[in-house]
Amino acid sequence: PTVEEYTALLRCPKVQVDKAYSRAANVSTFLKKLLNITGMSEQWVAARIKQKGDSKYILWKILRDLILAHPDVKKRVDVFALSIYGLVVVPKVLEHVNEAISDLFDRLDKGVTPIPTILAKAFRSLNAHFWKVEKVACRVFSKNYSPLKELVATQRQDDITEEKWMAIFQNLQEEDVEWKAPWMVPGEILYRCRDFDWVLLLGIWGAVGYTPLLVLRHYRSRQFIPVTQGLAKCEFSYKDDNYKRKI
Repeated sequence: PTVEEYTALLRCPKVQVDKAYSRAANVSTFLKKLLNITGMSEQWVAARIKQKGDSKYILWKILRDLILAHPDVKKRVDVFALSIYGLVVVPKVLEHVNEAISDLFDRLDKGVTPIPTILAKAFRSLNAHFWKVEKVACRVFSKNYSPLKELVATQRQDDITEEKWMAIFQNLQEEDVEWKAPWMVPGEILYRCRDFDWVLLLGIWGAVGYTPLLVLRHYRSRQFIPVTQGLAKCEFSYKDDNYKRKI
């Protein structure tokens, strides 16, 4: 799915499309964020936070019990949503809700869109899966399917010359373009980032390259995993030295 489709699926009406999430260097502590989300006392939250290495987390079973017993219905929903983000949308450790998840969730009320972050996590996971299982960087869903062959085989009008096509494209007006994604808010299109022919998605634990396939989708091509060639050149972790210079 694309950024626009994820936005529609997760129903984020208050999201500002030009305000993407990126993890800030100075943020509230895990304790303060959990206090705000759960509405419980500082002693209660502090006693349930665990730490392994540099990562802090809270167990899912604690949040589950809180969802069932919390007297405030709104807080129940908030804790349940936090659990969904931590266990399903961007999981890292089984049955653990990580500190980074709470930072992402805590900033949703500020109108920050989480969609690029979710896509970044999805692409990193898919890339790691195919490399670990099949020793390849990516794999299409059908071994006999080639998106380029499908694109080349698409029927087009043969009676229009190359010069005619050039004239058509050179004189295109805004009203001549039909958007195939009605939920997409038209605006400036970002297609390059520094020396890369793609856009970096800033995820919770690092950055990853994102190559949208909207053009092929307009030709009704099948869904497949975006190409990850050159991914290592633009992927980095927030723990690296001078990581801010790479953004």
